[in-house]
Amino acid sequence: MDFDVAIVGLGPTGMTLAALLAQQGRSVVALERYPGLYNLPRAAAFDDETMRTFQKLGVAEKMLPGTNVQSGYVWVNGQDDVLLDIQYDNPGRCGWPAQYMMYQPHVEQVLDELLRSSPAVDVRRGLTVTAVTDLPDGVQVEARHPDGSTHRVGARYLVGCDGGNGFVREHLNGVLDDYGFFENWLVCDFRLRRDVPGLPTFRQVCDPAEPIAIVNIGPEHHRFSFRLDADVSREDAVQPENVWPRVASFLTPEDADLVRVANYTFRSSIVDTWRRGRVLLAGDAAHQMPPFLAQGMVSGIRDARNLAWKVDMVLSGHAEELLDTYQVEREPHVRFITEKAIELGRVQTMRDVEQAKERDARMIAARKANRAPDKLRYPPLQGGLIANHGDLFPQGLVSTAERTALFDEIAGTGWLIVANGRGAFSAVSPDDQEAFAGLGGRQLAFGFAGMFGGAEISDTGGVYARWFADTGCVAAIVRPDSHVYGLARDPDELATLTKDLLGALGRP
Repeated sequence: MDFDVAIVGLGPTGMTLAALLAQQGRSVVALERYPGLYNLPRAAAFDDETMRTFQKLGVAEKMLPGTNVQSGYVWVNGQDDVLLDIQYDNPGRCGWPAQYMMYQPHVEQVLDELLRSSPAVDVRRGLTVTAVTDLPDGVQVEARHPDGSTHRVGARYLVGCDGGNGFVREHLNGVLDDYGFFENWLVCDFRLRRDVPGLPTFRQVCDPAEPIAIVNIGPEHHRFSFRLDADVSREDAVQPENVWPRVASFLTPEDADLVRVANYTFRSSIVDTWRRGRVLLAGDAAHQMPPFLAQGMVSGIRDARNLAWKVDMVLSGHAEELLDTYQVEREPHVRFITEKAIELGRVQTMRDVEQAKERDARMIAARKANRAPDKLRYPPLQGGLIANHGDLFPQGLVSTAERTALFDEIAGTGWLIVANGRGAFSAVSPDDQEAFAGLGGRQLAFGFAGMFGGAEISDTGGVYARWFADTGCVAAIVRPDSHVYGLARDPDELATLTKDLLGALGRP
């Protein structure tokens, strides 16, 4: 085979997956139908978990010029009464601010530069994939150049990151589970010429006459989205002379330039088959969701983070069944977010006037009673390669005798056993410790359990003393994607967990 992995589609999911695989030493060919970067904003935000992935790739700081840290999210009604005021954590559990508003072309430029600097990644643009052939030891991908000539390349695995209308989803011929949630929206993007006092940074206008989303999409850029009625002419709606009156309460042509107007139908669907043999799907090719939680791009990057280390291990000789855990773990997570986004979207865009009045009264009463809104927490992973727990291992500031940094910078992002005291490792057999090290695994110990002897790592930010106390464990096995494989309450349980993990992975 020419390459370890072929990736079709170079949006954020495909670029992240290619970069992660290259970081692990895998050869990647990436095929993209556009001759250059798309260069228009689509997604509006990402979270601290995504920034943790960018941190792993060494580009977190490079993302900052194209982002703004978002402190909160406000819902108002048609009379501008505040219905909900959500405050984002800073830092979030992954060590970065919980919400970034972004200018997507900048994010993609950073990732593109990363791929182009990597000798392990071969980016081939201007190619439209037309066929995929299964081979005994891989796949052959056939694509068409703009001049009509044929291009072929072979790889041991293929991942389709080419979106909901892409070729790879069609090739797998999976069944689409459609939630039946269709909404027609007008999306208007502006480039600001100056600061505009009072311009909302992240606001949902829950007006039954016309629901509106106002979103900052990174420095000097802003987005207004309007829910369109069925009888509105799409051709008329996208005309600039019809856009400016819609935003006149917030922006004028002296404040900003209108750079894009697009009519979108928000869809919600999940494919039932994310893998067949050596061909897999990730991102929008596997699932599409409405934007009300700003989790579409984020979910695709989670797919890439989940999949990259598993493909790497299989290529290293571990059982191919490890790839079966990908959809088992990711699909329930995606379904939770999709269903929650639909639920919130229906509340936000309620068109019945009387029902909207009842919603407003209920939410205003909760605010007056000082009932803080519940912060949405996404579920842990279950099944697959999860023994128990399955949540993200937090990232805080830690120190060693050499330096102070975020946890992943100190510990790395391979397999880890993180313990409260060295005694937690006492029941793990030398053979199993050696086998765990053979996975690239490391053992790290904090010193909360006792005062005798020093600790390898100090809890400078106070995150881990709280985490060990809250979970009641003495140790945790953490996967390369920072999800917790399992918690152990005592050394014997850690020994059992370690043996179970090694058995589940098999010996290459």
